[in-house]
Amino acid sequence: MNCPFPGMDPWLEHPALWPDVHDRLLAAISDEITPLVAPRYYVALGRRTYLLQPDDLVFVGRPDLAVASQSPAPPERPTGREAAGAVDVEVLVSDEVSESYLEVRDVETGALVTALELLSAANKLHREHCEDYERKRQRILDSRTSLIEVDLLRAGQPMPLAGGRPRSDYRVLVSRGWTRPRAKLYAFGLREPIPALPVPLQRGEEEPELRLNAVLHGLYGRARFDLRIRYDRPPEPPLREEDAAWARGLVDAAR
Repeated sequence: MNCPFPGMDPWLEHPALWPDVHDRLLAAISDEITPLVAPRYYVALGRRTYLLQPDDLVFVGRPDLAVASQSPAPPERPTGREAAGAVDVEVLVSDEVSESYLEVRDVETGALVTALELLSAANKLHREHCEDYERKRQRILDSRTSLIEVDLLRAGQPMPLAGGRPRSDYRVLVSRGWTRPRAKLYAFGLREPIPALPVPLQRGEEEPELRLNAVLHGLYGRARFDLRIRYDRPPEPPLREEDAAWARGLVDAAR
């Protein structure tokens, strides 16, 4: 089954599925743009790690780890003075969750030219890690490094911008290092294809085009996401009533 939607499939946003979509989509984007920026630049995969509590792991789509973390350990036999009134308890143990992003770097110097971020639930919904991401984002915006920030999640608040912004389901920010504070915001809805995006390099250089819509739809078919999506259930987060009826019609026609 091909992706039934003209752009983003809202069922892909489910917290249990999005971490896999996130990492696979970044790898697919890397494969798409690497030949476009070579041989002067290469695309590297970066990773950052969050320490999350068991409840947070469920929150960002890692219920398997949360279950493992919450499994009770076998009770130890009391010894010595522990036999007098000591009881078994559990302490909170953090678990690590890694998150990927892309970097376009100069082959000769290794300098970071463009950062590409695909937002996750941790970036948008978990207060502490949202603050961590916003600090990293601000460091990029205060530098000469260009930023492409892709937000394909309806949940949570959009990343901050100066002044107002158009209301939209999804958005992509393209901020060139030499035009700040001016930047381009691509705001689009559920019923629209994801726009093709320029990939900024150095000032004055031709900017390759990232056909993100085609990349996502190609990945959908290769990864067979249709086998993992429960189209018989509403997407999470739920759609507006008029969009829900429209989306159901597309899914039924595709099946």
